[in-house]
Amino acid sequence: MMGSALSYPLKDNGNEVRIVGTCLDDDIVTALISSRYHPKMKRYLPEGIKYYYYKDIQEAITGTEYIIGGVSSYGIEWFSENVLPIIPDEIPILSVTKGLVPEKDGELITIPEYYKRRLSVISPDKKLSLNAIGGPCTSYELCDRNQTYVAFCGEDIDILDRFKAIMQTAYYHIRTTTDVNGIECAVAMKNAYALAVSLAIGMGNKRDGKEAPEHYNSEAALFAQSVREMKRLIAYMNGGEDSLIFGAGDLYVTIFGGRTRKIGTLLGEGMSFSDAMDTLSGVTLESVSITRSCTKALMEASKHGKIDLDSFPLLMHVRSIIEDGAAPCPPWDDFH
Repeated sequence: MMGSALSYPLKDNGNEVRIVGTCLDDDIVTALISSRYHPKMKRYLPEGIKYYYYKDIQEAITGTEYIIGGVSSYGIEWFSENVLPIIPDEIPILSVTKGLVPEKDGELITIPEYYKRRLSVISPDKKLSLNAIGGPCTSYELCDRNQTYVAFCGEDIDILDRFKAIMQTAYYHIRTTTDVNGIECAVAMKNAYALAVSLAIGMGNKRDGKEAPEHYNSEAALFAQSVREMKRLIAYMNGGEDSLIFGAGDLYVTIFGGRTRKIGTLLGEGMSFSDAMDTLSGVTLESVSITRSCTKALMEASKHGKIDLDSFPLLMHVRSIIEDGAAPCPPWDDFH
């Protein structure tokens, strides 16, 4: 959805745009070819876009100057094995995927770093420029041309500025930075912490009924602790502290709607994790994926004395709900 939404600033700047579906997106591609209507985003995409089924990806790549990768975190292995190896080295890539990957000894790496390491094994001779987008931006609001501020991160600032030149508009504002670890950590972790903050919504519903006003005191307290723990995670990954602003902004956006708010609310109301997953069947839950991958890494790092799990009481509480069936009861007194 975000990959498709980025067609708006690109087309508004007069670029030729080609959209290629994955092997799971044939129905969406068919709908777009027929009417320009994106059935999941419930928006008409701009006129003049060329659409391709995955089987025609090589044709779509031919003559292309830039590529945006829009797979979810569950698709990064597939993307690295099937798409990256066929992209010419001179075409830079901008990934919208948000997530972190656990490695041995508790190391956490970004999606661009994951792609780089996978390519070194799959296609050792490839020298792709791998970059990423981070920041508070929903696909729906980008399609509606609402004011948006994001960061493009990568190793080469000149390449990032080239992406900025073709994508920045009067409503889509871009900061370029080489702090890949900071940006990618911040915007990945916001999914886990948005689930944590949303627990308060469900807990309020359970106590006072769904028609009662939201409990902003408890939500704000969980928000503050989320930002504190995100700051510590950015430091653990040797990222820049200033990148936290993009994670905090993204956290704010995510709490107010969408998939993560739904599962956090259901869990806060007392629904079991398995029942909540059944209720949201067919929905991609990045919040669950990032919670599992990050806590797996942190627990391993703790064994090697690299980190103190007590520094992440809220994140570990979310893990206990997902993995151990714990009742939602944030450890308020551990926050200080």
